[in-house]
Amino acid sequence: MHFISPELENYIEKHSEKEPELLAALNKETYQKVLLPRMLSGHFQGRVLSMLSKLIRPVNILEIGTYTGYSALCLCEGMQENGTLHTIDIKEELVDFQRKHFDKSPWGSQIVQHLGEALDIIPTLDTKFDLVFIDADKENYINYFELIVPKMNKGGIILSDNVLWSGKVVEPLDPKDFSTKILLEYNLLLKNDPRVETVLLPIRDGLTVSRVL
Repeated sequence: MHFISPELENYIEKHSEKEPELLAALNKETYQKVLLPRMLSGHFQGRVLSMLSKLIRPVNILEIGTYTGYSALCLCEGMQENGTLHTIDIKEELVDFQRKHFDKSPWGSQIVQHLGEALDIIPTLDTKFDLVFIDADKENYINYFELIVPKMNKGGIILSDNVLWSGKVVEPLDPKDFSTKILLEYNLLLKNDPRVETVLLPIRDGLTVSRVL
């Protein structure tokens, strides 16, 4: 996942906006108490998500893959006062952990948690979205995208995380590696789909920004 030196990563963090105290505490507690803490967006990517949200000024946000809630709180930083963030995850054991930190933020009442399979939940959301963040099981990225596009407002932004997949997208493909196979197909889809325009950013493990036309 590290495509640049630790020294440069440290320099980048030091010359970007400081991590808010609430998120620093969430970051620390995730590493202390939750499995696979490297899944957390973290300081730098979190500030990128925050900045993008502040530029977009979304009313309705959808997040697929809550984990411990770090990225949801980053995205809320740019949400309009009357906005709502819907976040979906399958891990029941993390719901209370997420809610505890959501309720410490200014946006607790505006964050709606959904527990279950995103493929089942997305069709039930009667909302048009301005901003979507996809950061869940890679095998379903294409399926999520196809469900999301009809629910986007024109000019809305779809963010897709982990699209470089630790560099595996440019390595010889292992026939048994289904996640990489799907991500290769997904990246091509975003490049060629006439419904969106896309730029792939080498941020952390790869972050694609797709604007709905």
